[in-house]
Amino acid sequence: MTAAPTTAAPAADWERRNADLWAAVDGLPEEDFRAAMDALVGELPEGDGTGLFERAAAWDSTGHSDLAVPLYRAALDAGVPGERRRRAVIQMASSLRNLGRSEESVALLTEERARTSDHLDDAVTVVLALALTDLDRAREAVSLAVAALAPHLPRYQRSMANYARLLVDPDPDPDPES
Repeated sequence: MTAAPTTAAPAADWERRNADLWAAVDGLPEEDFRAAMDALVGELPEGDGTGLFERAAAWDSTGHSDLAVPLYRAALDAGVPGERRRRAVIQMASSLRNLGRSEESVALLTEERARTSDHLDDAVTVVLALALTDLDRAREAVSLAVAALAPHLPRYQRSMANYARLLVDPDPDPDPES
């Protein structure tokens, strides 16, 4: 086993090789991709949060949500750093949904939305909307999706944000002028 990166250059090199592997995922047989990921992760210390996350994502991306969820949990327990922590939450919630465990997905993502905000907010919201739909909470799901989309529109942001709110919190007075 190769020693874990200890300087900035090897860490950057590992990240580059990881990005290159992910860029090649669609062109590799699933087993080859996972084997290459295992080899790359094998360069990190045993139980490393980043390595656990990357293994989880490799299983997840090749259709094995059932094997990914425990690895995402382990990555979070190990303190997976940086953006990968939030990605682990999003991806685990999506996997839970795929496994028919949408209530767990909703709980996890609802907590995540309250915990922090960053450029992954829309991804959290989209997966949450999908999980809510699984639980027959379609109006709430559409409300979240419209609210997330509204800031990205070239016009009508205010109107769409209001429509999103009204889907789940109807205005008791339909005529605000009265």
